[in-house]
Amino acid sequence: MTDVTGEDSARLITLDAMRGFAVMGILAMNIIAFAMPEMAYVSPRAYGGETASDIAAWAFGFILFDGKMRGLFSILFGASMLLIIDRAAAGGQNPRSVHYRRMAWLAVFGLCHFYFIWWGDILFLYAAVGCVAFRYRDWEAKRLVKRALGLFALGVVLTSLFFGAQLAVAAAADDPSSPMAEAGQSLREEYAAIDDEVAGELELFRGPYLPILQDRLDNAADPLVMVLMSFFETLPLMMLGMALYRNGFLTGAWSSGEYRRMAMRWLPSGLALTLLVAWIQWRADFDYIVAINAFLAWAAPGRLMMTIAYAALLILLVRAAAGSAWLARVAAAGRAAFTNYLGTSIVMTTVFYGYGLGLFGDVGRWSLYLACAAMWALMLLWSKPWLERYRYGPLEWLWRSLARGQLQPMRRGTADQ
Repeated sequence: MTDVTGEDSARLITLDAMRGFAVMGILAMNIIAFAMPEMAYVSPRAYGGETASDIAAWAFGFILFDGKMRGLFSILFGASMLLIIDRAAAGGQNPRSVHYRRMAWLAVFGLCHFYFIWWGDILFLYAAVGCVAFRYRDWEAKRLVKRALGLFALGVVLTSLFFGAQLAVAAAADDPSSPMAEAGQSLREEYAAIDDEVAGELELFRGPYLPILQDRLDNAADPLVMVLMSFFETLPLMMLGMALYRNGFLTGAWSSGEYRRMAMRWLPSGLALTLLVAWIQWRADFDYIVAINAFLAWAAPGRLMMTIAYAALLILLVRAAAGSAWLARVAAAGRAAFTNYLGTSIVMTTVFYGYGLGLFGDVGRWSLYLACAAMWALMLLWSKPWLERYRYGPLEWLWRSLARGQLQPMRRGTADQ
């Protein structure tokens, strides 16, 4: 997601195409959150898990997509952020001023997205964490990688301890002699209330717009909670993106053999860990406390490994398909990733919420991938023709103009300002 555009000869096709794959791939999991109650994203027990086919669809998404596309998106955000900082410095601009103006307006977009369109916003998170990531802009790649992995590991440990403690407390409810028995029972009742929350969400999102807006206003602090909950995942991923841009990985500068070795180093182990976490959840009958632990903590190492492996594989794919018409369309979708991301939220909430087609909660997990594929087709169809005529996607242009404090040239052939 970036507003860095310009003439085709100046573009980094690998970054554009990777961003296109990421903005398309992130919908493969977000589609569940658009169409079903929030907890259905975490556990099929909450909603949409009635049949073996539903469980298979959940496993497909959890193993192959969950967190990996968001991780790739975060890595590419870090890389694009550093690219813009470097270009600002090379152009005689103040990199700090350029960066913080961009992050400030991104935060505004994110809050508007959250309050007026969809609760699953990540733009405010990226803006907040991006402000912190700026301090690492001058670090060399190896130092960035070491610090990023350290912060990521710290986040996994802290999250595992916090939510793992809930498992111990809940287990104490079965032992009346335990001093934590009362607390365990209270915790179990709290998680049991998720079923009532699911029913409430079904009623809310099948209804008109104003009650949905009021619910978001009533939960106005949620974007800040998201920052606190995701900080130790998002910042390390952005730092890794900065490192992988610095060392040439994300720009396609490595040899094909190096990318293959990177993929083979991390994909099998990451896939094995992810399969293990999926199996644990299935064995626990998707108990909510187990599912929360799996989603927020246990799956994180495997997600990171698979994200890096996916990045290597996608770069190999980009290299193999260089010059093809379909790759040009994916790259165009990546250049307009900001518009495609927010546009997806507008389209999908209109399709599923009560003020639109009202399909919320009525479409099965496998069928949702048809809606996902349709949105992918839309991204690929509009992005390239638009960018052949205009320099930026609509929202990329607006973001750039706001950040620079003046309207930017939009049509191709117009002199740069």
